[in-house]
Amino acid sequence: MPDPAGISDRIATAFAGRRVLVTGHSGFKGGWLCLWLAHVGAIVRGISLPPTGSRSFYAAAGIAERIDSRFADIRDEAALRAAARDFDAEVIFHLAAQPLVRRSYAAPADTFATNVIGTAHVLDQARTMPSLKAVIVVTSDKCYENRDWSWPYRENDRLGGTDPYSASKACTELVAQCYRRSWFSDPDGPMLATVRAGNVIGGGDWAEDRLIPDIIRAAAAQNPMIIRNPLSIRPWQHVLEPLSGYLLVAEQMLARTSAAAEPAWNFGPSDNDAVTVEQLARALIASAPELDLPIRFSADSNAPHEARTLRLDSSMAANVLGWRACLSMASTIRLTADWYTHYLRGEADMAAFSCAQLAAYLDLRTAAHSEELLQCT
Repeated sequence: MPDPAGISDRIATAFAGRRVLVTGHSGFKGGWLCLWLAHVGAIVRGISLPPTGSRSFYAAAGIAERIDSRFADIRDEAALRAAARDFDAEVIFHLAAQPLVRRSYAAPADTFATNVIGTAHVLDQARTMPSLKAVIVVTSDKCYENRDWSWPYRENDRLGGTDPYSASKACTELVAQCYRRSWFSDPDGPMLATVRAGNVIGGGDWAEDRLIPDIIRAAAAQNPMIIRNPLSIRPWQHVLEPLSGYLLVAEQMLARTSAAAEPAWNFGPSDNDAVTVEQLARALIASAPELDLPIRFSADSNAPHEARTLRLDSSMAANVLGWRACLSMASTIRLTADWYTHYLRGEADMAAFSCAQLAAYLDLRTAAHSEELLQCT
């Protein structure tokens, strides 16, 4: 029987009034997480580098007006300590990272310094917080040793990485595992887990060398869209889907349930929603007149290696937490296209529009849960 309280209600109840530290709050995923936490009444401090470029979800959604924002580099232990000082967090979500595969080839040492040593710095700081109850370290589906097979990866599959980004995320997992076993193993102390998601999309992502932001930039400049690896399959999902899973794991930790003892979690879309790069690009371009542009395919034989197929098995999250993705691929594309087209038209308050999309997602989660309850009666 499903929990009578839906995921949205459980998260709202767990985080109202909680002190939550979010690293990487100026990024795409971290910004949406802060918006959600502020919406439910959490007291949030964010630590990250300032947003880069003239466009960011952080600016568009007014994140600085909703939380206590501090800019610091997690590679600098003293700066991190100063930014976290006097904030006795109960929950930490660690999202700060160098998140791009292609950039990792250009700057491998910086990628390892941020993703591996930076994580160790964050967890060292976490050990000094007396009120801490839960730590969520966000890694990636790319932490798995990719074998280019068709089966989804499970939490106990082997870690590894061919490219520097993937290898750094596998190392991040090992650092988190070490800290969990060495300093977060007290049954009455804070708990630590890693969470892994696939390629998240949604409004407000402006990162370089990512499919959706590249399409938006090409459309704004009225240039053709150049696509590499058109047949590659990724676990595409709206950014709010894995965030709901991350919040739910922390909610279980705060409640000290048996589920909270699991060390790692996958949060991916339904297998029915697995689509190729080309299919996603064409669906997004067809979704709005502003995004109508020609597609060309890159045949760069010198391009860095990227995995052809990636899928995640989220059955443990479904069976243990009651979590499932609730957005279809069509709904994911519609939400994403709506955000960017409103942004490009310049006719909407994007902070209010982002809050409205969050509210719509929470309503959809509630409706999905009500339907599940009816089916079980």
